[in-house]
Amino acid sequence: MLEIKNLHARVEGKEILKGLNLTIRDGEVHVLMGPNGSGKSTLSHVLVGNPKYEVTEGSIVFNGKNLLSLSAEDRSHEGIFMSFQAPIEIPGVSMTNFMRAALNAKRKYEGKEPLSPSEFLKLLREKRQIVGLDAHFMSRGVNEGFSGGERKRNEIFQMAVLEPTFSILDETDSGLDVDALRIVAEGFNRLRTPQTSALVITHYQRMLDYLQPGFVHVLMDGRIVKDGDLALGYAIEEKGFDWIKEQSEA
Repeated sequence: MLEIKNLHARVEGKEILKGLNLTIRDGEVHVLMGPNGSGKSTLSHVLVGNPKYEVTEGSIVFNGKNLLSLSAEDRSHEGIFMSFQAPIEIPGVSMTNFMRAALNAKRKYEGKEPLSPSEFLKLLREKRQIVGLDAHFMSRGVNEGFSGGERKRNEIFQMAVLEPTFSILDETDSGLDVDALRIVAEGFNRLRTPQTSALVITHYQRMLDYLQPGFVHVLMDGRIVKDGDLALGYAIEEKGFDWIKEQSEA
């Protein structure tokens, strides 16, 4: 699904990614861990096409297409979704209108007709149940007045409506209490299929417990320096990152 080779990227003139390689196949969930400033969020912004981030070398192929040649909008329509670490408010734009515009834009890109109002509202009802989002949120501005947990649940709700093939969760667990984390993680797990994949950026072992990913990678100084499975994630929780840094320098 996704193949990244020798990726170099910078922001505001500073090189952050320094030769990153990563392959994610259909149906796989990969977790990316690393110290602050190692490049985790930079990678997610590069993948979704944030214009602030400049790729200076390397390639990214997504489902056989050169991802770097696509606009941010087309990357979304091709099936890439990002759940932000700190979702922003969009006052004056109701959740219903926001999701209708996003979904119909994707359907237009795919050559499909827009959903009828009744079909769309039925879809919203079904998807809201996945993360326990109350109906009254649909008439409010996007994330306006939402708590941190409600914003994160709203992100998973959007994922459920848009049905991406590749999802990026950039520290979605940050700031969530135990109950909110469980709801978000269970919602995400309900959306997993053999055809969908994800890259989850996290600092916490709790997320590993809920998601049970097949792959864990450690990013340091712009490169992936260690690969493993759940055991690697638990070792990091216990010992931190210094032991990995010592191994990589040895």
